Amino acid sequence: MKYSINDDFALSRPPEGPVASYIIPFSNWLVDRGYGLVSTRNQVLMAAGFSDWLRQNGIELSDISGEHPARYLLDRTHFRRPKLGDNAALRHLLSFLRSQNAIAEEVEADHNPSPVEQHVLAYERYLQDARALSRQTITNYRPVVRDFLNFRFGDGEVSLAQLRAVDVTDFVQRKVPRLNMRSAKIITTALRSFLSYARYRGDITSDLAAAVPIVANWSLSSIPRAIGRDEVTRLLASIDRDTRVGCRDYAMILALARLGLRSSEVVLLELDDIDWVAGKIHVRGKNGQRNDLPLPADVGEAIADYLRKWRPRNLSRRVFLRDKAPIRGFKGPSGLGCVVRRTLKRAGIDAPTTGAHQFRHGLASEMLRGGASLGEIGEVLGHRHVQTTAIYAKVDLDALRTLALPWPGEAQ
Repeated sequence: MKYSINDDFALSRPPEGPVASYIIPFSNWLVDRGYGLVSTRNQVLMAAGFSDWLRQNGIELSDISGEHPARYLLDRTHFRRPKLGDNAALRHLLSFLRSQNAIAEEVEADHNPSPVEQHVLAYERYLQDARALSRQTITNYRPVVRDFLNFRFGDGEVSLAQLRAVDVTDFVQRKVPRLNMRSAKIITTALRSFLSYARYRGDITSDLAAAVPIVANWSLSSIPRAIGRDEVTRLLASIDRDTRVGCRDYAMILALARLGLRSSEVVLLELDDIDWVAGKIHVRGKNGQRNDLPLPADVGEAIADYLRKWRPRNLSRRVFLRDKAPIRGFKGPSGLGCVVRRTLKRAGIDAPTTGAHQFRHGLASEMLRGGASLGEIGEVLGHRHVQTTAIYAKVDLDALRTLALPWPGEAQ
């Protein structure tokens, strides 16, 4: 007797075991997250097989733990070849069961972190709770602090009170020479942050943060790598807007180019951030800063086109969603970076970089050439300090040439 899961497929027989009553709700849960028919069917079959195995082994629903999927898959290899996605299917099933409070949340295994790791974890909590720094900043700082403490204390006990200025300078001098400018500055910035934290806690009394060497870096030494207006036009024209992915990518890249947004600001955009009546968009900038910007008509039309025609029905409030299951918002700005790289490559455009930030630089450069002041540019880009915007003064080379004095003598 067949057991209907939904209108598209059925099992050859009703499922048995402690998970049997959750099979159909699990299928609906998968569909709601954007999984296709084949993937949903395979995962339901895996769930039904797992439930029957639990029954045969006398394992009740309340006794299911994270170790049981591995045991089931090992037993299953005796009569069926493993397939890619088997582990993920059972992982999704357990996540669903936890969401229904059918099984207990997974309890992390007891472990004894090393003295270094204890300090790294405490510092990480400080950055999260007291400083409210972004996840990316914490991710950048954490390995630096771990390396520094391992450098100074090794596997022994960690006593921050024993830190001296020579420990700081020796560490930086050993690490920095092998790194590029950006990586070197992350190390020195992270180290200053950690040493300030240690002083704040009272572990050290002297200002060791001042002992961190300064990485040589000429202010405003580089020129922003901006994509040109013609290249942006070609890129946008190359996108097929009659597909779900193309319509979404067009709207995201247009927002980068016309509003000068950071990639993180685009992927974090939520449905409630768009005021369609007032024609405004609320942007989440760095450090939780919120900016209200006018919504250009073409950007609004592109976003509305995606929302009306192609955005999957989903509980997520994010405007732009991934095109592959599980359907949800982008995990971080790197997702939009991949979209930009893929689109540039497909269009055959030799851009200054392959990243999303070049559109921000491109807008600032065009505004400058159009007569906008640095203050106006900084306001659009959400800069808090005029020094951040000052680098764009170097872009208008024609204006700078008028300031150059003629060479003495006949040579010009």
